[in-house]
Amino acid sequence: MALFVSPIIGMLAGFFLMRLVFLVGHHATPRVNFSFERAQTVTASALALSSGTHGGQRTMGIITMGLLAEGSLSDFVVPAWAIAASGGAIALGTLAGGWRIIRTLGARFYRIRPVHSFASQVASAAVVLGAALIGGPVSTSHVVSTSILGAGAAERVNKIRWGAVGDILLAWLLTIPASGLVAALVYLVIQRFTR
Repeated sequence: MALFVSPIIGMLAGFFLMRLVFLVGHHATPRVNFSFERAQTVTASALALSSGTHGGQRTMGIITMGLLAEGSLSDFVVPAWAIAASGGAIALGTLAGGWRIIRTLGARFYRIRPVHSFASQVASAAVVLGAALIGGPVSTSHVVSTSILGAGAAERVNKIRWGAVGDILLAWLLTIPASGLVAALVYLVIQRFTR
């Protein structure tokens, strides 16, 4: 349930936080963008931390379940090497594909300014960390995407390139069934060769 509700909550959080920023800073000059740029070091760190509460935990859990099912472990205790491997794999994945995602989200929906980034990062971090605290599985990328949309819509709804949003929603809808299909095919191949 959290996986499906969190993007909506992310959009609303981005929208209302952006409205709050506009309300508080309505007399600010364009120089305030420099402050938002500097604040993004903190907000990006908070978002990375909250993202790690989900991605890293899932990966470590899958590795540990596999070890337990295979008989290498007698209790569900995550080995230190699994923690290091999970963190390393996530870091390498972010390093390899992170900038492409950032460029897509930063330019494809609308032209994002530092104020939008600040609001969407705070909103995303709050939603993802909140989900982690209550134990709800969420997709950080889905929450970030919708938080960015909410922040842009708070300024002007027609600012959003809705065609790009439709493309991303279609990809989201196809991801779960496609992943299930690939997993089923891999299972059938493995089962065929292990009999």
